[in-house]
Amino acid sequence: MNRLTRILSFLVGIFMVLATVGAIGAWLVYEHYSQGLPDYYQLAAYDPPVTTRVYAGDGRLLAEYAVENRVFVPIKVIPKRVINAFLAAEDKSFYSHAGIDIPGLINAIIVNLKNYGSDKRPVGASTITQQVTKNFLLTNERSIDRKIKEAILALRIEKAFSKDRILELYLNQIYLGQGNYGVAAAALNYFNKSLDELSVAEAAYLAALPKAPNNYSIAKFPDAAKERRDWVVSRMLEDGHITEEEATEAVATPLVQKARSGEERFEADYFAEEVRRELVQRFGEDGLYKKGLTVKATVDPHLQEIADQVLHKHLVAYDRTQGYRGPLNHTDSLDDWQKTLTKLGNVPWLYAWKPAMVLSVDKGEAKIGFTDGQEGLIRLDDLAWARRRSPEGKVGPAVKSAVDVFKVGDVVAVEAKVSDKDKLDDVEELDVNGNKIEKQQKAEGLPLYHLRQVPEISGALVAMDPHTGRVLAMTGGWSYKQSEFNRATQAMRQPGSSFKPIVYLAALEAGYTPSTIILDAPIAIDQGPGLPLWQPENFEKNFLGPATMRQGLQHSRNLMTIRMAQTIGMAKVAEVAERLGAVDKLQQTLAMSLGAQETTALRMVGAYAEIVNGGKKVVPTFIDRVQDAQGWTIYRHDERKCDRCQSASYDGAPPPELPDDRPQVLDPANAYQMVSMMEGVVQRGTASAVKAVGKPLAGKTGTTNDGRDVWFIGYSPDLVAGVYLGFDQPRSLGAKATGGRLSAPIFRDFMIEALKDKPATPFRVPPGVRLVKVNEKTGERWVAGDEGLAIWEAFKPGTEPTGQQQIIEGYANYGQDAGYGSVIPTGPFGNPYGNQGVYNDSGTTIIDSTGVYQGGQQQPAAGQPGYGQQPAYGQQAPVYGQQPVYPQPQYQQQPMVIPPGQPVPVQPVPGALPNQQLPGQQPQYPVQPQYPVQQQQAPVLIPPPAPSGGDSGLY
Repeated sequence: MNRLTRILSFLVGIFMVLATVGAIGAWLVYEHYSQGLPDYYQLAAYDPPVTTRVYAGDGRLLAEYAVENRVFVPIKVIPKRVINAFLAAEDKSFYSHAGIDIPGLINAIIVNLKNYGSDKRPVGASTITQQVTKNFLLTNERSIDRKIKEAILALRIEKAFSKDRILELYLNQIYLGQGNYGVAAAALNYFNKSLDELSVAEAAYLAALPKAPNNYSIAKFPDAAKERRDWVVSRMLEDGHITEEEATEAVATPLVQKARSGEERFEADYFAEEVRRELVQRFGEDGLYKKGLTVKATVDPHLQEIADQVLHKHLVAYDRTQGYRGPLNHTDSLDDWQKTLTKLGNVPWLYAWKPAMVLSVDKGEAKIGFTDGQEGLIRLDDLAWARRRSPEGKVGPAVKSAVDVFKVGDVVAVEAKVSDKDKLDDVEELDVNGNKIEKQQKAEGLPLYHLRQVPEISGALVAMDPHTGRVLAMTGGWSYKQSEFNRATQAMRQPGSSFKPIVYLAALEAGYTPSTIILDAPIAIDQGPGLPLWQPENFEKNFLGPATMRQGLQHSRNLMTIRMAQTIGMAKVAEVAERLGAVDKLQQTLAMSLGAQETTALRMVGAYAEIVNGGKKVVPTFIDRVQDAQGWTIYRHDERKCDRCQSASYDGAPPPELPDDRPQVLDPANAYQMVSMMEGVVQRGTASAVKAVGKPLAGKTGTTNDGRDVWFIGYSPDLVAGVYLGFDQPRSLGAKATGGRLSAPIFRDFMIEALKDKPATPFRVPPGVRLVKVNEKTGERWVAGDEGLAIWEAFKPGTEPTGQQQIIEGYANYGQDAGYGSVIPTGPFGNPYGNQGVYNDSGTTIIDSTGVYQGGQQQPAAGQPGYGQQPAYGQQAPVYGQQPVYPQPQYQQQPMVIPPGQPVPVQPVPGALPNQQLPGQQPQYPVQPQYPVQQQQAPVLIPPPAPSGGDSGLY
């Protein structure tokens, strides 16, 4: 007995010694590995990278931006079914252990010892707390050191945080494959469901992924994925989380991944990229990609779809006129042609078109094949447009055989033929899901196709709410996937004649009226020593003589615009252009009055918006509002304050009226005068194609030198839109290319659809505008029996027509604020108002920047330069940059100078034109009624259809 006692005492002593040594060793290990451990208290301020989502105007998802695709979900709203699935798969004793599962660890050691030497992967025993430690604070390194640190931190985390907080961190941080972080993002992207919509089978699959997400991919390893899911279902049953019936149903459910519905997303890549850029500018890269912002974009999906379709249709229509540039690709061998065609891959910028291989060609048709082995035909009758185009850009002879177009082995783009009439490449022959709207035609048992070609020309279309600056639609080219360059916001192009309304706005501000007479005649402008004369021209190469400002804008007369700009000074034009935001700083040379300075489509549309909205400042925006991850609004475009909008309940009171405190950049009366003049451009001028919309519209065409860029910018009272077309590497669009022929029809088709369900709203007339019936040709008050068209013209009080002709010749202020040197009139022409023969300045009133000059009757004395003449050889030439001094012609009557803005005396000028009063007589005018301030649009006499004139571009 004593011996047994001694043995037991000895063993106990040994055990105590070992235990003491073990405890000391454990303490030493603990102290060693506790040094330099990460601060686990950072988990208290967990702020994971969360996905930023951008939504379109109708609530559909426009874009997502993230470094980790995650949606943070508080533990309180995560369904028990999802939680139980993860506990069953990863840590069934999570709510009972202290951070380390000792029984699980011992079991893992036993299993791994049994499997030692086999190919089986070692079994782990990490708890959810340990996984949180690894994911947040440590690395994925496989080592004893990392496991010890993980265990130490797990014990500390369990003491610092609740179980629910630890589980919340885990379920939101865990990586679940295919770029998904956290259970919410995975549920959305695997099954297109929110967490509370998941079935047992779907929740079990998500819980199966943390172990090895890539090994259980539904697409790549469907059998392994289902086996792992079923294992999780069995563990849920074993732990009592589900019933036998639920387990049986879950195992029997096929494992199918469901893509997110296309109806929940809206694609507008150019628009989304502009939103992204603005967000980065405002909130930085981290703010965009990590802070989980919720962004409400301004895009209207309906208008955006119209813009895309209309621009695509017209780009293709123009491209067809330029001939066929050749196939997408070519192969010399048809061996295994399907594989060759497949290697071409997805070409997203073909849209509904499909790539096909030319298998055989004869005179009347070409046989084509697709990647799925199906075949079709392209008939000669459908190839009339496909004349070969040379590298120099010349279009070849007419197509007489399919052999002229195709070679065997060509890879071409085609579209199903559904009608005998080719709809000029209307991209809407197929709906958004690729379903044919009409039954495809067949011949010889094979479906028929049209040959298609991605346009080389590009362009942009922007639509905006003129009252708020909200950009409702924007198309920056044929396809963002083909070219990310946004031609609406990044392409700096010359606006051409679409800039002219800004010149005439400056003139209206200087006191002139739409009835002001401006001389349309040849001029040559001295650019300085060593430089040739600048001799601008009208597009039509003809002259109207004296014509109203309205006619000059309606018919886009270059020479009238130059004279007006030279008279008021380019400094004034520049100030107005910069005030409207059309350009940042306008170069003050006369060529700029014709739109020679580059700008963007978005800026021009913004400037036009300020005209139609009554002169209020407009700041274009792509974003309505931005909220942070907690739902607080951190940016709002509309900065107006509304004290009554924060009420906790609705008391039945009418909605509050918000103040409009935006700056007034234009006088409302001047803005309406310009609206009325641009309405004439549509009704009687270069944009007559737009009349087909059948609703009140106004706008201006634009064409640059050699037709390199063609524009149209226009508006209804509540919608402004701008279009430009051109090659990315500028070159001529053709000798007949004008904004009226190419861009105005795009605007027309867009507005037909955009305004289809809208009433015909007239343009709003501001207070303080007098509407006077005038002769559209002469600008004078309409008198019964007058020839021509009677229109209602808008005047500011005190500027109504007086019967005195005022002709702007624009050559009086040599070198003064003209941008160039002297302006030299260069030619005789017939007087359109009745005087035949050579025009001279006797009997006219010439407005320049110094006032009004009334000339006498007598012609210049002999030897002095007259109208249309330059100083004789040997006379002193003007010095560049100085006011030139010319010998003054001798007149019988001294000139009278009237300050700018003052009315011209009604006393007739000597040498008056026919139908004016004789000297000594008082002018007799028909009695005109006094018009009150109009709140609504006055009636307008609509003229008979007039032939469309060409657009005056930049020369």
